[in-house]
Amino acid sequence: MDTSLLDRAIMFAVKAHAGTERRGKGFPYIVHPMEAVAIAATITPDQEILAAAALHDTVEDTDVTVEQIRAEFGDRIASLVSSETDVVFEGQSESQSWHDRKQAAINRLARVSRDAKIVAMGDKLSNMRAIARDKSVMGDALWSIFHVTDPKEHEWHYRGLADSLRELEDTFAFQEFESLINKVFEKEK
Repeated sequence: MDTSLLDRAIMFAVKAHAGTERRGKGFPYIVHPMEAVAIAATITPDQEILAAAALHDTVEDTDVTVEQIRAEFGDRIASLVSSETDVVFEGQSESQSWHDRKQAAINRLARVSRDAKIVAMGDKLSNMRAIARDKSVMGDALWSIFHVTDPKEHEWHYRGLADSLRELEDTFAFQEFESLINKVFEKEK
């Protein structure tokens, strides 16, 4: 198996995220994109999709641009990364724009290709696993680490993501994602 493209994407992501920590987790940020790659790999062996999973947060969370991704990895990977990148609402804080950004992401993911949904599933399942782990340890205090602290907003967001990603419902990753959503938010209903 030729993994040279994925290897380059991983090294690029490692450099882009160097020295950063996953917010409130106490471990290097790169652990999250690597988990996203592992999740995507349960759905497809497509090296471009796996590379996009490794790179999915580079545009959103570092100084890397979509144009740099395109120059380094080509149009398909740049497009997959772009489809997973939150839009920015100028003049609003993260908290103020949170609902609008999340609604835009839900709407965008409903329209993207299955390949882009696989990249998103890697990211979203990794996030949901972290929320489930943290909730089991912290209980409802978990929500205080987020910009938006209302668990009902997070439930709305994750259930909306599940609806947008339902094309993947035949995969173990989607089934785990939906199961974790139901587990985490059962008491918030």
